[in-house]
Amino acid sequence: MIYLDYAATHPMTPQALAAYAEAAALPGNPASVHAAGQAARERLEEGRARVAAALRVDARTVVANGGGTEGDNHVLLGVAQAWRAAHGRPGHLVTTLTEHSAVLAPARWLAAQGWDVTFLTPGARGRYDPAQLTEALRDDTALVSIHHANNEIGTVQDTPALCAVAAERGVPYHTDAVQAPGVLPLDLPGWGVSYATFSAHKWGGPRGVGFLYVRRETALPPVTLGGGQEGGLRAGTQNTAGVYAAGVALTHAEAEREATFAHLTGLRARFLTRAAGIPGLRVNHPQGASPKIASVTVPGADGEALLMNLDLLGVCVSAGSACAAGTMQPSHVLTAIGLSEGDARASLRFSFGRATTEAEVDAAADALGQAAGWSRA
Repeated sequence: MIYLDYAATHPMTPQALAAYAEAAALPGNPASVHAAGQAARERLEEGRARVAAALRVDARTVVANGGGTEGDNHVLLGVAQAWRAAHGRPGHLVTTLTEHSAVLAPARWLAAQGWDVTFLTPGARGRYDPAQLTEALRDDTALVSIHHANNEIGTVQDTPALCAVAAERGVPYHTDAVQAPGVLPLDLPGWGVSYATFSAHKWGGPRGVGFLYVRRETALPPVTLGGGQEGGLRAGTQNTAGVYAAGVALTHAEAEREATFAHLTGLRARFLTRAAGIPGLRVNHPQGASPKIASVTVPGADGEALLMNLDLLGVCVSAGSACAAGTMQPSHVLTAIGLSEGDARASLRFSFGRATTEAEVDAAADALGQAAGWSRA
């Protein structure tokens, strides 16, 4: 099997698996005051500290949760709750047409509750200009939410410039940065980000574990109530083993980030060169996109059939976001950047990881040609 779906999930690394097993063997609840509980608490906080160090933020700003979807929902719904409590009415939210569904779904839910939501239209290959954001902001704008790196086409936004626009108006800025760690550099405090969301399974940690960065001077109410865990922001017993394993995995991913970036850049270039002979093949990701992702269209092809044929040939890829798999709808990201529904349905996302080899991308490119009815011979 050739696994090229790292944007959906990065397989757990050996270091993360070992760390998970070690922490999972501890019997205590990290909230308990006895020795077993405190042993679990030590592992939990070591995991958090490792994540914070890798992201170059204060550990007190890192909230452990269940993943990127929970984090995105927490920010949008929490900020909306706080705004309405303070002003007695719905406000205004700015986001984009190419966000992950974890942002789009709560944004649309808020719109149904009376919020005014501006969905910015992307420019070339999914980019957003700071001037667009300047024009969209209003006196009642409660939040801006724009991803840092797109999960389907890899477009990297100029987050520092966009943050600066929001800061001029005193508007909190949220970014879904799930696809960045271990591949792209981040400077959340330096950029002025108010909130950022992460998922451990994107960098080789366990699934079902995530982190929410909340800048210390930024308020955010909880959306789950109960105990006082995570500074009162996320009630419920923490996943000690998951957090510890996530921290171990991120420590290694960030230590290797520059080498990984170079490796992935070479792999994607090699893949596209080898696949270039497929008739009509088009590339959807822009220049400067995360090298983790190659988005291609085979015009006239049936995307579902391509996926099935590639799977039969032993190559695992996707048609877009794993969270939207099975919907039979064309990618909202690809249609937003101008592809027809037919071309969007004929598109695939190949995504690479640290363990991907040149032989694997060569075989995957050949398999794509075979799946599309073209042979190198």
